[in-house]
Amino acid sequence: PGASAMTCRSVIGSVAGLRAVKDLPLLVRAVGGLSARFRLVIVGEGPERAAIEQAALAMGIDDRLVLPGFLERPYHFIGHFDLLALSSRSEQAPIAVLEAMAAGLPIVSPRLGDIPDMVAPENLPFLPEHRSELHLRDMMQALAGDREGRRRIGAANQAKARAEYDEGAMIARYTALYADAVGRPGCLD
Repeated sequence: PGASAMTCRSVIGSVAGLRAVKDLPLLVRAVGGLSARFRLVIVGEGPERAAIEQAALAMGIDDRLVLPGFLERPYHFIGHFDLLALSSRSEQAPIAVLEAMAAGLPIVSPRLGDIPDMVAPENLPFLPEHRSELHLRDMMQALAGDREGRRRIGAANQAKARAEYDEGAMIARYTALYADAVGRPGCLD
């Protein structure tokens, strides 16, 4: 690798309400154990901001943490991340995962809720079974050092997002579901 490759910094992003259930101090501790050069960007606002800042200070990475607060229309900036990372205690079908997939990003997250069904098969190895800072750190470390892997997984996520989560396709599926539920298939067009 050239000198510029050696100085590249991975941008690990998360978009979430800064609430206890998102357990963002765990994400900060996981990122703090990386040997790769990084910047952690956590977009959102909430009561856990001080706990996140305190975790970054304790890990000695407060200079690499960016907390811009709430930003409208995450799809405008999420593509500037190299990967999306979640550390939640509970999730269903996070919009941030869909937005990251649409932007062509790999996802690192505990296997929670619908996330394993949402992401492309290529991304599944980066969803650890156990929610721990060590497991998340190891997944982020592997992706931070593998630009081609991030590109490949991101492209697979983007293709799945377009195929399964396109607005028109989702509206058509909901229309068919509701029509079937009321006993009138094909009548809600």
